Amino acid sequence: MSSTIEPRDLTEIHDTNTYGYVPEDEEKKRHLDHSPEEEDPFGNEEFAEVKYRTLGWWQCGILMVAENVSIGILSLPSAFATLGFVPSIILLCGISGISWYTAYVICQFKLRYPHIHSMGDAGEVIMGRFGRELLGIGQLLFLIFVMASHVLTFTVLMNTITDHGTCTIVFGVIALVVSCIGALPRTMGNVYWMSFASFLSIVAATVATMIAVGVEYKGSIPLAVTTHLSFNKEFLAVSNLFFAYVGHASFFGFISEMDKPRDFTKSISVLQVIDTSLYIASAVVIYRFVGQDVQSPALGSAGHLMKKVAYGLAIPTVLIAGIVNGHVASKYVYVRLFRGSERMHERSLLSIGSWVAIGVVSWIVAWVIAESIPVFNNLLSLITALFGCWFAYGFPAIFWFVLNKGSWFASTKKILLSLANLFILAMAIAICGMGLYVSGDAISQDSNSAVWTCANNAD
Repeated sequence: MSSTIEPRDLTEIHDTNTYGYVPEDEEKKRHLDHSPEEEDPFGNEEFAEVKYRTLGWWQCGILMVAENVSIGILSLPSAFATLGFVPSIILLCGISGISWYTAYVICQFKLRYPHIHSMGDAGEVIMGRFGRELLGIGQLLFLIFVMASHVLTFTVLMNTITDHGTCTIVFGVIALVVSCIGALPRTMGNVYWMSFASFLSIVAATVATMIAVGVEYKGSIPLAVTTHLSFNKEFLAVSNLFFAYVGHASFFGFISEMDKPRDFTKSISVLQVIDTSLYIASAVVIYRFVGQDVQSPALGSAGHLMKKVAYGLAIPTVLIAGIVNGHVASKYVYVRLFRGSERMHERSLLSIGSWVAIGVVSWIVAWVIAESIPVFNNLLSLITALFGCWFAYGFPAIFWFVLNKGSWFASTKKILLSLANLFILAMAIAICGMGLYVSGDAISQDSNSAVWTCANNAD
């Protein structure tokens, strides 16, 4: 296998398009010259039993909202309390803008290389076989760690609702079983309906918490415009802000199952407008009424009764958002096993059995991780540092340089974009290095916090 994959029969589009966008006439030319089986990860689905390319742009947008606006939103008020009001708002808006741009770059990279289904395929384009394995394994681990964070959140949720009604490990097993059942559908189109319930769930839970803390407001709660805490605590909070936007590892998979991949730019807009609006509204309101003592996850700040109500409303999103990430993780393995084979589209015992087995193994690994790193903020910071910053920022910046190879300094606009992408790449490296340090330090300090025990992790 050659070390790189070159685009098929494409003219040099760098000079005519700043962002590496594939013109519509070029896309038509490519599809005339090459069969769908050669280009598309799912092949020709005209007569397939199971069809994957069924998502509309609105459905894809809601799926991404369900994936992103879940447990990430629950850590933001605590991050505001750690960083201060003004720095948090500036950082959140800045991260949102950068995330929007890097998602757009991922879309253009997919349009340029239609065979890409995962970060592993993208890695093969930029670094050959080594890149395929590095990014593919990294994406799988990232998604499994995110799944673990949902299992962990479910145990906190159930301990809160039941006043630690039973062993915490039992609640983890319940999350494991329910998630395995929810992972049974093989297509994103079927998962979409669950994701819509997830979105409504997190909105209801967040609004209920906002109302509850407002009603219980006692007045005269000091709010910090800026703060002066230790570097470790502040960077841990910054990592949690980034975690709310690092769903990019799944984007190639989402685009691959759209009926019109070019419309993914509309899906990005749906995601960014909804998630940033919810993030700012919930973080500002909850921090305003609770102050420095706000908990993470934030639903715990709603008072003894209302936090049970809020957690009850959040049950669907805690489970379903994890299931969406689990679906993407399983689909990566499934496509690698059966790509180019009719078994991918069959309802045979081998096809269905393989899908179920992949899902069960993935969720068991996620459950083990959740029981081993039982502190919510620490787990989010570790996920962001190890994987999220690279998939959301580092690699998209590299994708841009690949798309525009040979024309990085062709014009003033290209020079500015080259500098911008270089900054994004440097930012990813900094987040990775410093994030690993602070999350590792925090995990070591909390190493005795209910690891593989029945203790209550909601206290």
